[in-house]
Amino acid sequence: MQINEKYTEVVFENVDEAAAETIMALLADRADGFEEGHHLLKAFFSGNRIAVEELDAICRPWNIGYTIQDLEPQNWNALWESNFDPVVVEDFVAVRASFHPHFTNVEHEILINPKMSFGTGHHATTWMMMQQMRQVDFSGKQVFDFGTGTGILAILAEKLGARQVLATDLDEWSILNTNENIAVNGCSRVTVQQSDSAVQNGIYDVILANINKNVLMETIPLLKAQLTPGGVLLLSGLLAADEAEIVGRAVAAGLHFVGKTLKNSWLCMRFSV
Repeated sequence: MQINEKYTEVVFENVDEAAAETIMALLADRADGFEEGHHLLKAFFSGNRIAVEELDAICRPWNIGYTIQDLEPQNWNALWESNFDPVVVEDFVAVRASFHPHFTNVEHEILINPKMSFGTGHHATTWMMMQQMRQVDFSGKQVFDFGTGTGILAILAEKLGARQVLATDLDEWSILNTNENIAVNGCSRVTVQQSDSAVQNGIYDVILANINKNVLMETIPLLKAQLTPGGVLLLSGLLAADEAEIVGRAVAAGLHFVGKTLKNSWLCMRFSV
């Protein structure tokens, strides 16, 4: 969310965890941010990025209600920073902002100055992607981070020894935030590019894609075509219920299913060529 921009807030009421996770997955490609509370979920949208008809269709199966209001412009970054806590993935990596103290009991530390781009490590999908990256050999590898958000996975890939990382995102705000974050982390092997295409005319040893089911169903064959023999495709942004469709799509594209991780109804999956 950008400083002083006007946003629309949609509050979904009487939602349980399953409903909240599903709503976030359905709106992930349009919402600028989410805030979870006790039996409620708030979604924030800039411009006219959501229609009442779509909200009705989403809420009907869950029998939940919602309210809509326009929010007055304010310093969203300051508000986000006030609610930003460090994230620790086992003893592997800690994600903190520059105003947090330094961590000494983890292998890697990443600085992410929050700008409301997706991917601070708080969401289960980003957390699992980082956890699973621990099991992948990045040394000297070419890496493609498709839908980079804040750049957090691209930054971790470089810290794990990647020779070169291409980080792309369709959102201009994410690109600006990623450039800031790779600078503050001292990265020198991450190239950032604004793009909505899964095809980057390169060959990669590892491809990271933490997006959503619809995008992945369309792009898995395109991503596979850019993997080297023995290459790894790590996917998230998926609900547990998406597993069968994603595995079917990946296997049909010539990929081998290696394994999965579940956290709070979200799914992270690893495939190889």
